[in-house]
This record gives sequence, C-alpha cells and structure tokens, in this order.
Amino acid sequence: MALIGSEVGAARGETGGAGRLVRADPIRSVALAMIVVSVLWRAQIASRGYLAADDYVLITQSTESRLTPGFLFTLYNNHFMPGGRLLTWLVTDAFGLTYWPYVLLMAAGQALLAVAFYQLLRTLLRPSRLLFVPLGMFLFSPLTLEATSWWAVGANMLPMQLSMVLALGAQLRYVRTGRKRHLLSLVLSVLLGLLFFEKALLVVPLVFLFTVCFLTDGGPVRSVLTALRRWWPSWLVQAALVGAFAAVYLTRSESSLRRPDSLGEVLSFLTQLFGSTLVPGLLGGPWGWLGAGDGAAVVAPPELARWIAWSAFVALVVLTVKRDRRATRAWVLLGSYLILVATLLAATRLGSVFSAVAGGVPRYVSDAVVVACICVGVALVGIARPASAGGEPTDGEPESLAGDPAPAAEPESLSEPERTLAAPRTVLAAASTRAGVIHAEAPEDPEPAPAEETPPAEDPARPPASALPPDPTLAPASALTPDPTLAPASAAGPARVVEPTPEAAPDWLGRVPERYREVVTAGLALLLVAAVFGTVWTTSRFSDEWAKKYGRSYLDTARIELASAPPGTVFFDDVVPEGVLSNLSKPYNLQSRFFAAAGSRPEFVRDTENASLLDGLGRVQVATIQGSSIQPGPQEGCGYLVANGQTVRMPLNKPLFEWHWIARIGYLSSTDGTAVLRFGNGSYTFPVKKGLNQRFFEIEGGDDDAVELTVTGPDLTLCTNEITVGNLTPKPE
Repeated sequence: MALIGSEVGAARGETGGAGRLVRADPIRSVALAMIVVSVLWRAQIASRGYLAADDYVLITQSTESRLTPGFLFTLYNNHFMPGGRLLTWLVTDAFGLTYWPYVLLMAAGQALLAVAFYQLLRTLLRPSRLLFVPLGMFLFSPLTLEATSWWAVGANMLPMQLSMVLALGAQLRYVRTGRKRHLLSLVLSVLLGLLFFEKALLVVPLVFLFTVCFLTDGGPVRSVLTALRRWWPSWLVQAALVGAFAAVYLTRSESSLRRPDSLGEVLSFLTQLFGSTLVPGLLGGPWGWLGAGDGAAVVAPPELARWIAWSAFVALVVLTVKRDRRATRAWVLLGSYLILVATLLAATRLGSVFSAVAGGVPRYVSDAVVVACICVGVALVGIARPASAGGEPTDGEPESLAGDPAPAAEPESLSEPERTLAAPRTVLAAASTRAGVIHAEAPEDPEPAPAEETPPAEDPARPPASALPPDPTLAPASALTPDPTLAPASAAGPARVVEPTPEAAPDWLGRVPERYREVVTAGLALLLVAAVFGTVWTTSRFSDEWAKKYGRSYLDTARIELASAPPGTVFFDDVVPEGVLSNLSKPYNLQSRFFAAAGSRPEFVRDTENASLLDGLGRVQVATIQGSSIQPGPQEGCGYLVANGQTVRMPLNKPLFEWHWIARIGYLSSTDGTAVLRFGNGSYTFPVKKGLNQRFFEIEGGDDDAVELTVTGPDLTLCTNEITVGNLTPKPE
C-alpha cells in the first residue's frame, strides 16, 4: 500500500495547473481545444461576409417597430421566431445597420451548442477516443456553415440545434434516473427551440425515436410499447407543449404546403438532398459550391466525389453493423429522422420557383447533422450502460462527464487492513463501470452509501478480512473484464496501480477477421484523413463565396457618397439593386426602408427641381428620365403652347402600362402659376415658376399613348417640348 500511495503522490506532483487538468481527462482537453478552434474558425469565416437578404428585412422591421408582443409574435415568411426578432431588435436599437454584433451572437451560440453536444456525447457514449469522430463531424461539418455565418439562418438553426441536444440530454437523464426535474428541463429545451423556429417541433418525435432506439431493448414493437409505458409522463408533457404551441402558431400562420409538379420533381429533390448534400456533407463535402449572390452558396459536388462519398458511407454502415448488431438501431434512428425532414421539405419547398435547387441548400438539413453525428458516435463507440454488482442494472447516473467512475474514498483515510481491501475494490469497481450492461431505466438518482465506522486496526475483536461479509460494490470475477490498470499481486507485495492505456474502448473492429483488420484499419484511417482535408477545402471555398457581398459594397459606398453630397441633394424612393435585396422582399427593397437603420440616410421627396439617384454601385448621380417622351410640338421655338385654362394633349412616342412612374417636364413660363399633368387615370399638380425651369415628380398612371397638360395662372403661357415619363437613370456626363 505504501507503493500505491507513493505512485499516486508522484502522479499528483508531476504537473500542475493546466497540465494536471490535461492528465486528468485528456479527452475533455482535446475536445475543448477542438471547440475553441471551431468557434474561432467559424467566426473568422462569418466576419469575411456581411448581412444578406432576409437580414435587411428583419432589421428594417425592427427599426420601424417598437418592442411589443405584437411585433415579436408576428410571423416572418410564415416563420414563428420571437426569439430571433427580439435579438435583432436589441442589436438594431443599439448598433443600427451593423454586422459584427451578429457575428458575436452566432459565435456565442455555436460555443454553447458545441459544449452541450460534447457533454451529451460523454454522457451517452462509452469512454473512447473515438468520441472525437462524431464531435469533429459536428463541429466542422460544412452543412452547418450557413448557421454560423448568416444571421437569418443562425437565428433559427442554432437555437433549434441547441434545443435538440439539450432535449436529448434531459430525456436521457430522465430515463436513467426517473427524476421529475429532468422533465422540466426537457420541456424548457423544446420550448427554447420553438421560440426561435417552428421546425423545432421535430424535436418531439426525435426524442421519442431516441428513446425507442437507444434506451430500450427488444424488437421494434416491444421497444415502442416499452417507451410508451415506462416514460409516459415525458410524452404527456411534450404533447401538452406541442398542443399549446400549435394553438398559437396556427392562428397566425398561412398554409405553407405546396403540391409538387410531378413525381420526377420529388425524385430529383430526394436525389439532390441525400445524394449531393447530406451524405457528401457528412464526409467533408460537397467540395464545390455554386454562388447564389449575397446569399449562401448551394452545393455543387463533383460526380466522382459524390459516388465515393456514398460508397464510404455505405461501407461505414455495413462495417459497424457487422461489428455490433446494436449499431443497426443508430442507423434506423438516422433514417427515421431523415424521412421526417425530407417529407417536411418536400411538402413546403417543392412546387415553387426554387424547387430545382431546394435539395442543394445545406441549411435545410443542418438539424439532421446533430442526429447524424450522434448516430455515428453510437455506431462506432456504443452506449454507456452503468453496471452494479453482479452485472445488474443500477439506479445511478451514467459515467461522469470525464467518462470515469466516481472515485472511492482515499486509501490514506483508512486503516491498514481497510486499505488492503479498498484498493482492489476501487480498481475492480472501475473495471465494472467500464464493462457496462444494458440499462433502460432507474427509479431515482443514487445516494452515496454512508461511511461505515470501523474499529482501530489493532482491535482484537475485529474479524480477519477473510471473515468479512462480501462487499456489495464488488462484482463477481466472472462479470468483469481484466483491468489493465491492475497488476497481479505477488510475493513481492500487494497489487499496484499501473498507468492506464490511452484507449479505454474495447476492440471496435469486432467480428472483422484478423487477416482483414490491417486493411480495414488502413482504409478507415485513409477515409478519416480524406474527410479532414475535404472539410478544410470545402470550408475554405465556402468562405471565399461568403466573402463576396454586393450589399456590403453598395452600403459602404452609399454611406460615403451621402456624407459628402452637397446640401439639398434629394432622391426619389427607388428599389435597391436586385443583387442586394430581391424584388420578392417588396416593399422592404425600397431605399427608404433599406436605409432606415443606416447612419446616413438619403432624403426622399415626391417632387423636386433637381433629382439625384443612387446608382447600382451606391454612387450619388444626377438623375434624368428614361422612358417615353412626347413627340415634337407644332410651334416652332416653343413646341406645345399652353395658355391659362387650356388643356393640350401631347402624344407619346410609345405607350406605357399603368405603373408608378417618374415624370420630368422642361418648360419656359411667362409667370408663376400651377400646372396639372394627366397620364391615363393618374394626374399630378405641381407649381410653375417664371422662366426656364424643370420639374421631376411622381405620377401613377398609364395605359395611354399621350399626356395632357393644363396650366392655371393670370396671363400664364407655357412652352414645352420636353416631357418624359419613365424611370430614373443617371444623366450622361
């Protein structure tokens, strides 16, 4: 025992601070390093880009509204997202049209999600370095790049993913302990997702599938019935939450269901979704991107790479199932959830103008990445099952966050005979915990057994160790796997502790014949290296695409131009370029609304003597009109002569349809007065000034091939040969 104490003491004194933490749990240390690298890398990628598309609309709506329940619970494109609206309103109110606060929010959300996902893996899976595979897949998956770069996507998907992870963790703890407080955690986790994205309703069936596939035994029917019978309170509280949410959402939403145009459209969508997006994305793809303007790019994988990815994925499924039949449950869970996602997407995205690329949008399956990574982890490592004496299920929690059993009492605090018994019991209990058995439920959290008072070692009344009753914490030798950390006792001294091997997991190749193991191991190592390099390449290419932001250039240029424009520079309200904000966002693509949250805003008018405009690059330009002009008038040197009280009809060189137009008139007037221009059913009244002048004004009309002009004023006569109706355009220099 002195040898044990000296070795333990030496190990404790070997390093200090961070080094001690790394030695205590190297898996956690490496995992935290991976999380830090992932968050920083994603934040750098996000910072290269800017706001895009829906971001501008959400910011404008926040600028134009007060923070009220009505504003928060207003649907956006039929999406229920009061949480996202709240965060957008707070950032807009404090910083205006600024991007960096959203980068920080997305980085913070990713960090919380990554830590929660790691904790779920450590609680769910057996201790093994193979945990880095599902963790790395999740942290660096190219399928989640949109959620960590584009605010409108991240405001929906990051909370939903966090809701999924927290809900699964709460359900796992409830099943293993029976504690009702975990039901409250489960409800709050689902509610978190629903406050940011109505798609979080999928968390409820996911929790059920998770319970049936991972926390029960037997065939499909027996597993379902067991889950329903044993944990009915969980399904009851989730059903109540879903019912309450549906009552709120359905009263405010419009149906988003669409009908696909054909069966071929459905098959093309599924092929694209699974064949080009999901499976290649899980293995480091898609390796190529197709630019989509200021929005996030869509996948464009090379054909050969796509088939290689599918072959590798199928090989992984076959290998894990052959190694352990229980891995089948992991792939059943993944397939079931993907069916739910594909059905939802097909019902809401097909039959629209975007259905041809709907299957190539990674954000549509970013929630499935959470499920896929969990299932890969279970298939590779297996589920942690706490064990008790004799290999029977215990009522305790799974392994600690570090994956190690709870430490026993320090041997130094016991008498010499007790230390002799405690050391092998501690090591054997640890081996028993690592071995694990199938465990489905437990009535309550375990309570530590009270310490037993022992008489002094020299008490002659104390029976010898061989006469003591069996220790209830010591499993039979037949139920234990030999512990590599326990060296056999010999004549030289008692058992002593040996440094554990780095890999605590069992032989994960399982039933693979010995002659094939070297080839299989080399192939899997090659696949892992290829996936890592593919992920780096794919992410770098996405970063380059995301950095191309027309809206940022337009906005920055406009701010500079407006700040240096001369006093009195005014503009007619016009739409921003299509590349900045699509016409589908109407009326939020108007400049007056787009610049609402900007520090420098243009001054907009309905009529003016001198008009300016912002061109497609954001530069301030002198404006003129391009459209339909009147034909030359009959009066030489005057064109059309209009006297007080008269109305003169002036034919256009081409008809125009009815629309909101801008008109310009250049005229020579004898005195001040008033004029009225009519175009179809529309008209506009404007002041007339003496001398040579021009006027720009808005007019709504059309479906006519001529305009009519009427002037009013004492002794007023007006000559004009310049009337044009159309749209603003920069005046040629």
